[in-house]
Parts: sequence; C-alpha cells; structure tokens
Amino acid sequence: MASTSTGHRRRAARQVTTTEHLGACLVFPLPQSTMTASSNVVSPYLVVADEPIPKEQKAAVSHSAAAGTVIETVPVTQPSELKPGEALVKLLYSGVCGSSWHQASDHWDEGKGRVPRPLIAGDEGVGTIIAMNDPTTTLKLGQTVGIKFVAHTCNECPACLHGIEMVCPQAKYTGRSVNGTFQQYSLAWTSQLTPIPDMPLELAAPILCAGVTVWRALKDSTAHAGDWVAVAGAGGGLGSLAVQYAKYLGMRVVAIDNERKQAFCREIGADAFVNYKDADFVQQVKKVADGLGVQASILCSNEPSSYLTGTHYLRPTGSAMIVGLPPTGSHVPVDCRNAVLGMHTVRGCFVGNRGDVIDALDVVARGKVVPKVTVKPFSAIQETYDCMKNGTLNGRVVVDLCRH
Repeated sequence: MASTSTGHRRRAARQVTTTEHLGACLVFPLPQSTMTASSNVVSPYLVVADEPIPKEQKAAVSHSAAAGTVIETVPVTQPSELKPGEALVKLLYSGVCGSSWHQASDHWDEGKGRVPRPLIAGDEGVGTIIAMNDPTTTLKLGQTVGIKFVAHTCNECPACLHGIEMVCPQAKYTGRSVNGTFQQYSLAWTSQLTPIPDMPLELAAPILCAGVTVWRALKDSTAHAGDWVAVAGAGGGLGSLAVQYAKYLGMRVVAIDNERKQAFCREIGADAFVNYKDADFVQQVKKVADGLGVQASILCSNEPSSYLTGTHYLRPTGSAMIVGLPPTGSHVPVDCRNAVLGMHTVRGCFVGNRGDVIDALDVVARGKVVPKVTVKPFSAIQETYDCMKNGTLNGRVVVDLCRH
C-alpha cells in the first residue's frame, strides 16, 4: 500500500528570516510592506521545508496533439518566487483524467489554438507542501494536500460567495489555464488546496476531479436512497466512481457500457447491466427500473451517442445529469412535450466546490468507497490516453510521479 498522508505530514519547517540566503536571493532588512516576492525580496511570511528543492524536474509535456505527451525536464518554481497566497507542492501521485486527454488531443479546441502549448496537463494531484507564502491559511508546511481542477478563484464574486466558485469569472483551471499535475513540483494557490485525510494517497487522487464531479452530480440529481439511477459509461474512471458513490448513497444502479465491461461493473456494485450497443437498450433500462425508467441518468461517457438517449429512459420527475465532456458539438436532445409532461430536468455538472471535495474524500477515507485504480509509472500517461481512446480502461489510472 502506498504511503499515507500521516507519514507525509512529518516534515521539519524553518522560517526564512531577513538575514538568510534563499538560492541566489540575498535578503536584506526592509520595511515589512516592501518584503514581497514581487520586490525580489523574500517575504517574511515565507516558510520552507528543510529539504533540498531542485532547480529542475520531470514533467509530462504536450507540444501538439499530433506529437503526443512526452516526459521532459522543466524548471521548478523556487520558494523565493512565491507570491502571497501561493505554495509549492511536491507531488507524489496524479490521477489521469479524461479531461486531460481531451485537452492534450485538442478535442475541445477545434484547431483554433485555444489550448496553451506547451501543455502540462493533469488535475488530480496529491503531494506535500514544501514552501508557502501565506500567513492567513490554516494549512501547515509538510501537510498532505490535493491540487484539483479549480486552481484559483477571486473569492469575492456572487459565484464564489454562493459556493459555486467553479464558475467564477476569474477562475484559473489546473492543466488548462495554469500548468497541471503531471509534474513533480507544482505552484498552487493555498485557497484552493484540499487537505487530504489519513488514507492511501493513490486513492485520494481520482477524487479531486472525477470523484467530486460524480458526487456532486448525484447530490444535485432528483434521485434519493432507494431510487434507480443509470450510469452511462459505468466502466470508466468517472462512471465507476459514480456507481460506487450511488451505492454508498443507497441508490440502485443500472450500469450502461459495452459488454466487455459487464463483469467489472458488477464487481463494483451495479445491480443491473445493459449493453448500450443493443438496439433495445432504452427499453431494457426501463424494464429493469420497475418498468418506469430511472430517477436519474448520470452521463459519464466520452461517446457522443450516449448523450442522445440520456433523457429517453427517465421516469417522471427524472433528471439527466451531464457529467462527461464528449467532443465539441455533442448534444442531449430534449423533446419539449415529453420534458414538460414528464417534468424532466437536464443539468450540467461542473466538478464541485471545496466542501464537496472534502465530503467526497471523507467517504473514501472511511473505506465506504474504494476506488478501482491502477497505479502506473509517470511515463504511462500517453499509453493511458491511448486506452481511453480505445475504450479499454476499467476504472481509473493513477501515475506515480516518483517512478519514471
């Protein structure tokens, strides 16, 4: 079993004073108001772990969709460069999220150059804080934390104040607008770092994007304990967690996927399985769910065709929850008459807020949900993307950033 967060919390810390050197930066006594990273002088609030911090690191870099993702040497942000509210995290594991594959493959870009290159993707990182410049945070040096998809928000706009900071107009997103977690050291904002409870770290990683997204989708749906839910793409990274969280919440689950994933879906707790390639699969789902249909469909698939039928097997008052992000141009068609008479809801689900992540992690830390993960070396990211493309992955892949 991988090291747990308890062991990673035991790191010595030292306060950087006004008479110390930090790298090439000589610190002179100055008025406190001028002592910031932007003035080329180390902040008096900067704390650094008592361990060497290298100048370079390994990272998985994508220069273009055609070139794929390769391991390269890139610079490490140094503690002296940290601005107020920032931290440096030494990453140990990262989940390989379907959104990272889409980003690297330009599935949402349509060739218009919107994906920054070179790209360091990844949005499910777990590691320890080794430097921090924030006197206001309750986080501690050496604490085990998670870097999730939402990297930074303003904390002042209506979205942030109402607990939906993931749609903050000023939000920065890990692996999209800022470098992601497919690297060994990462700059992060303390306000969006997630404390990791005492648990195997390889199980924590996939909760930081996939897990919290399906957790929030289930909580926001119209389904409750005892209700039937259908999970489209149930055998993948998102879908498998949706099945497991739904079972934890007391729901009955119809797993929808291709036939070769039936055994896996049964293993993780699905009550029934339907092959989406069957011509009558919509009728099969309805038949399983008391002949009426499911209370919620959790749409996790990368396959656009899965969304075309997302509302077809709902019972009255049912909700279709759009979780996966298929290529641009995918649709969930809604028959207005059926939607009105059935009182149906169609809703998008965009990760979750800070509280949602903590709740989703707690369920795993208590052993109520055990994510099905395969731990691979850092160099296996492109291989994992290829498996996603072929639809051959069961569960989630997590890469060990210490193994090349």
